[in-house]
Amino acid sequence: MKRVLIIGLLLFCSLGVVWMGVRASDRAFFMPAELAGVKVLLDAGHGGEDGGASTDELIESDITLTISKEVEKRLKQKGATVVMTRTKAGDAIGEHAPDRKFSSLRDRKFEDLKMRVKLAETEEPDLFVSIHVNAIPQTQWRGAQVFYHPEGHEGGEALAKSIQGAFRDGLKNTDREAMKIKGIYLLKNIQTPSVIVETGFISNPEEHKLLADPAYRKKVADAIVDGIVRHQSMEVN
Repeated sequence: MKRVLIIGLLLFCSLGVVWMGVRASDRAFFMPAELAGVKVLLDAGHGGEDGGASTDELIESDITLTISKEVEKRLKQKGATVVMTRTKAGDAIGEHAPDRKFSSLRDRKFEDLKMRVKLAETEEPDLFVSIHVNAIPQTQWRGAQVFYHPEGHEGGEALAKSIQGAFRDGLKNTDREAMKIKGIYLLKNIQTPSVIVETGFISNPEEHKLLADPAYRKKVADAIVDGIVRHQSMEVN
């Protein structure tokens, strides 16, 4: 009889440990994700005939699409809803209005920008992030930098500073600051916190090699997502 009581007590204790483990697991399962409820419109800059900045080996539109897809994947893992302005090599017009015809590349490029603004109006995201690559004739300039429009949505500055800070901390190869810039159609016309993320200079020899490296592109994506998380954390607090 005594032996039966001991076995029963051990069985009860074992079940209690299992129950506590399940309850802890349930609590973890139902903890809200970092970006739950946040909707992000991701814009891979350029596309199609408009390749953006390029060298013999690298085309901006290819780099931006690769990084954007990495950002999309990471944002979704953190619970965000993500909408992409383009998911293929073509431009936004080619993806969302493929039957439209244009008399010139210039007309198409402007209508493509308007299409991205229209997507923002339709989707009503919480954030808009447009990903690009920089290039200028002087090869010494380098460093990722985030821009916002001083006359755009008032939340753009905070978002830009959060992502810029994540670049400094994560990439550890830039000391640039977020900067306001005028004349950017998307930033001025999209009515949500909006930024242009210039991920680096392909005109700089060292950064050209980095941007060609898939592993580095993933690090850039990590930094962008970290910046978005930082921004949303400040919004909540």
